[in-house]
Amino acid sequence: MKKFLKEMTDEELWQLFPVILSEHKSYWKDYYNTEKYLLERIIGENIICINHIGSTAIPGLIAKPTIDILMEISENTDTAQLLHIMEGNGYIYTPQPKNPAPHMMFMKGYALQGFEEKVFHVHIRYKGDWDEIHFRDYLLFHPEVAEVYGLIKLELRQIYEHNRDAYTLAKSDFIKKITKLARESGY
Repeated sequence: MKKFLKEMTDEELWQLFPVILSEHKSYWKDYYNTEKYLLERIIGENIICINHIGSTAIPGLIAKPTIDILMEISENTDTAQLLHIMEGNGYIYTPQPKNPAPHMMFMKGYALQGFEEKVFHVHIRYKGDWDEIHFRDYLLFHPEVAEVYGLIKLELRQIYEHNRDAYTLAKSDFIKKITKLARESGY
């Protein structure tokens, strides 16, 4: 009997959904814009801002083919209703207990057979000054740094293909260093 995704251990999920890297695809921006439109339609006035973040937002950067979206919501948003709306539109909720409320993460494009054609991670937070935006903007204006980041990701994928958490953790020192530099430089 097959398990549902929510019943699988991290190790089972990492086997089904390994770290895959791809050359940049111009259609990722279209995927983002289409999903942004959907989110604006289903969430509406509670949205303060939506941003395309992550490596798919950086032209030329090698990336996991997952569109990361940062959606900032107003503080009076009914998060229980938001959860219901997101799940009703095909998103899988993944609690983020180590992050400050209302950090909610939703994923779409994961199936028992593996990745679907379009994969999304929607990070929902209150309005703030988020590191992901600074990191993205710095890489957009410094393609040489983005290239170094791409090489780091390729190396780490060889080591952590079936351990997404370790892959992400291994990139964190570089990301923190560049984010600090971005903030100091006004990005």
